[in-house]
Parts: sequence; C-alpha cells; structure tokens
Amino acid sequence: MRFAMIGVDRSIGVYDAFVAAGWTPVKLFTPPVDNYVDFNAEIIKRATSLKIPVQMSRVTDRDLKHLAEDGCDILVVCDCPWRIGDWAAHLRYAINFHPSPLPKGRGPSPAVNAVLNRETGWGVSCHKISAGFDEGDVLAQRTFGLSPEETHESISLKVDMAFRALARQVSRDFEALWQNAQPQATAAYRPAFTDHERTLDWHWPVERALSLTRAFGKLGVYAEVSGALLVVRRAVGYAEPHDYRPGTVFNSNPRSPVIAVSDGYIGLLEWQAAPAGKAGQFRG
Repeated sequence: MRFAMIGVDRSIGVYDAFVAAGWTPVKLFTPPVDNYVDFNAEIIKRATSLKIPVQMSRVTDRDLKHLAEDGCDILVVCDCPWRIGDWAAHLRYAINFHPSPLPKGRGPSPAVNAVLNRETGWGVSCHKISAGFDEGDVLAQRTFGLSPEETHESISLKVDMAFRALARQVSRDFEALWQNAQPQATAAYRPAFTDHERTLDWHWPVERALSLTRAFGKLGVYAEVSGALLVVRRAVGYAEPHDYRPGTVFNSNPRSPVIAVSDGYIGLLEWQAAPAGKAGQFRG
C-alpha cells in the first residue's frame, strides 16, 4: 500500500507502524503547531529522511488528485484539525485515528471530556473518513482504564501508546478490517470548548476547579486574579472551611498565588498572563 499521512509528532507511532509493515509513504501533510503542546519537527525529519514531500497547508481536492496520480492508495490521518474533502473521488481508502472509543468522544477535545465526565475507561479508534466528523465506520479500537486523578497529559500518553498498537493491527489486517468495518451508533458531537467554558469560577468548590485544570492541562484554563486574566496550566488545592469571599487572593508568594474558593483554597503553580485582547471577552 502506498500512503499519504496527515499528522504531527504525536502521530509518529502511527506513521512508523505503517512503514514497518511495508507500506510506502508518498507524502506528509502536517498542520501548523505551537511548539508547546504540539510539535512536528520529528515527523518532518522522518519524511525528509525518506525523501518524500512535506506540505504544511490544508489538503485540497487538487492535492488529493495529485496523490492519485502518484499512485497513492490511502490517506492516513492522525491529529488533524482539517476537514478532508471528497477523497473517494481520487483514492481507494481514507482512515482517521481518533483519540476516543467512538461513538463516545466525538469532537476535537476527547481527553478533556474524559476527565470532566469522570470516565473510568477510554480508548482509541480507527475509522473510515466520512462526510460527518468522526462518524465513519469503525475498523478497530483499543481500550484502556482511567484513574480518578487523570490529567489531559496522562490520558494523551495512554492515547499515544494505544495508537501505536492500533496502527500495527490496522497495517497488518487492513483489507479485512476495512471490509468488516462496523457502523457507529448515534452519538452527540461535542464542539470545541468556548473560552467561557474554560474559565475558572472562584465560587466553585475545590474539586470542580481542579478537575477543569486537570482536564485542560498544558492547554490551559482562564482565571481572573486581582483584575488580571491569567492562563493557568497547573494548580493544587484543598478543602477547608473559611470566611473569606471567593476570589480573595493571598500573595505571600507572588509566583504561586492562593485564591479562596467556596470550600477551600486553590494555589496556582504554573500560569502566565493571558494573550492581549482576551480580557475583554470575560467582563460581564
């Protein structure tokens, strides 16, 4: 099989599994990255070492046509924010590796939802790319357990390792899995979280505030502290009765401010000022 890949560094396990199975890569597409949460330098290095072209822009119908002209059989997608067009007009196959046990977890933030919903188990899926996001027939899945203290990063680690195993399975048994792919049950699609949904409210109890912070991890949540809007990536806290107004700030250590919440205290361990222009969105 000759394949084109869309992915970032987190997709390397998938890319390597197909190459190890004897599939031939013909092109890499990689979206823009922030070099904080997502990176693409390593997967680009993989591609250039094999002398295949790299494109860092959205896949167009023209690109799909050119892939077909190059003898590409399949488009393999992992960690891609782009909608894929009518691939069936040009290619035999197109599959996506999605970081949830579909149909549960449709949408762009499955790990966040897994934490917020207190899921006890999670998984990854390989499905046919369809017109609707994350709705295609499922070729195969891998599942794993979750603990009550999972974070965005710990779930992402488990997803990456499960993707590697799933890609090995799919690359070995592709034709049979494609032919026997199972339609998904109906399920809701969860769109991207809004800024307001990612904002801490100091009237919340400790556990709710820490749960939101764990769910977003390095992606960060917003919090207003002493009139300034911050992006918070790591926090700790504990419950203890007090008479302080929620939102009261204790600055004994300015780099780790402590804020009173409804039933205790939250300490901010990793944070920075929010980007310019964000603050006005949170007033009122």
